[in-house]
Amino acid sequence: MPDPTPPRTPTTAEEPEPGSMEQALPTSFSVRLGVLLAVVGGSLDAYTFVSRDGVFANAQTGNIVLLGVEAAKRQWWQALQHVPPVLAFLVGVVVAESLRRPRVVAVVRRPARSALALEILVLIGVGFIPGRAPDTLVTVLIAFVASVQVTSFRTLVDTAYNTTMTTGNLRTVMQSAFLAVMERDSAAAHRARRFAAVICGFLLGAVGGAWLTAVLGTHAVWVMSVLLVMGLALFLHDERVLARRVAGRGCRHA
Repeated sequence: MPDPTPPRTPTTAEEPEPGSMEQALPTSFSVRLGVLLAVVGGSLDAYTFVSRDGVFANAQTGNIVLLGVEAAKRQWWQALQHVPPVLAFLVGVVVAESLRRPRVVAVVRRPARSALALEILVLIGVGFIPGRAPDTLVTVLIAFVASVQVTSFRTLVDTAYNTTMTTGNLRTVMQSAFLAVMERDSAAAHRARRFAAVICGFLLGAVGGAWLTAVLGTHAVWVMSVLLVMGLALFLHDERVLARRVAGRGCRHA
């Protein structure tokens, strides 16, 4: 489900202060990046499902449920196998939140880009893990990546969302569509379209991830790394566009 907490007030170079001349939507909150990350989220789920014996590593609900089921059966060893991905997910939350701490921001400067770079490095490493390796090794790393992503990118324009699972997004798109129809709410209509795009991106990622994994095997995860590189490129592109706009305004006021 999407994070229920309200979006934070942008405070970094990547997230301009409201009221500044950079009022254009921060890249971190943009629909373009949101759809791209959703494609990666769907691809990763399909990747682990196809290559790792039907496992979903993005969301930890299944692991918690299976942990409880196996524990109820007193199958302790099987139950314990569901613990590492959950712990990896929790570690990912800590890492992503740490990137936002003032002392860390003073060093890395751009926490959102740093989170993407971290994801890319981990996924490149996952691509080198052979298919005969224990499934837990891969699911732990994918769970970590998913956690970093979902913790670092929680807001789509002005609404909480999720790029690694889609249940909450489905709820939001239907709620918004209902308000758009019943109350003629134009803001809700825009929100519904944005979330529909994210959901379609997740589905497209699942289809593409399944196909790529069938064709490329464990190396398919490298394609997902390329998509995240494209995400980094969006930040650089938007930064250059903003710089040109600022320079243009300066010339007009000169």
